[in-house]
Amino acid sequence: MKKIMVTGALGQIGSELIMKLRSEYGADNVLATDIRHVASNVTESGPFEILDVTDAKGMHKIAQDFGADTMMHMAALLSATAEKNPVFAWNLNMGGLLNALEVSRELNLQFFTPSSIGAFGPSTPKKNTPQDTLQRPTTMYGVNKVSGELLCDYYYERFGLDTRGVRFPGLISNVAKPGGGTTDYAVDIYYKALEEGKYTSYIAEGTYMDMMYMPDALQAIVDLLEADPAKLKHRNAFNVTAMSFEPSQIAAAIQKEIPTFEIAYEVDPVRQAIADSWPDAIDPSAAIEEWGFKAKYDLDKMTVDMLEKLKVKLGK
Repeated sequence: MKKIMVTGALGQIGSELIMKLRSEYGADNVLATDIRHVASNVTESGPFEILDVTDAKGMHKIAQDFGADTMMHMAALLSATAEKNPVFAWNLNMGGLLNALEVSRELNLQFFTPSSIGAFGPSTPKKNTPQDTLQRPTTMYGVNKVSGELLCDYYYERFGLDTRGVRFPGLISNVAKPGGGTTDYAVDIYYKALEEGKYTSYIAEGTYMDMMYMPDALQAIVDLLEADPAKLKHRNAFNVTAMSFEPSQIAAAIQKEIPTFEIAYEVDPVRQAIADSWPDAIDPSAAIEEWGFKAKYDLDKMTVDMLEKLKVKLGK
């Protein structure tokens, strides 16, 4: 049975990943860590430790004391937030990643960390973006992600560390609130649809971005974690996606369930520039071929599930 340590466990992905992993591997075998303690399912359903990922010695001690055999490094500052404080973002995102890789090397742990479509840039092919392609991002978050992909590849090639990772698109969740990402409009729009019946989008109409529903994202992590290493031609940063849409399309999907819903636009130049630098749709064929990646949710199926879950959550 795996013994998994997760950093950034209270973040957008981490908070749901912990519960998924505990259901798969047993609550006592999944250690959640974060820089703060907030009473939640994550902190109450299994072991939890306070950890600042820039503290390498602290990370090493926690991993060793827990007897971890797997490190899942989820702690990161997201795209729009990182642009507000790029130096802090570099120190947190890259310093934390390097510490997690070093601890994993020292303790011989299996290692997973997510990359992002933010690793692409305006010169990357925007349609059917290949697995291996030009990556020249124009955001600090994107620079961090490309650097992280290369660093994970280095630790595999140089030290034989079992590193694995995916490039996530925008992730849509009915559990975690938005966390400062450019694609977060696709989460907030569902809340506003139920609470106010309307939404003002900070992303312009016609701006396509790849997206994935969180249940598919969590299953992809588990599937890659369990994949036969002999079949992995790539190690890190597998393209994964489930759908590509622009704001008026998600609004139309909501209107099938809430006919009176309305969308308006008030574009945020910073987040719009980030969105414009990313691909419209990426090619996940390497993940499909090497470890059987498959998404279950399309836009309409996700919208029905999101609204059903949020109605319960919001008491609507």
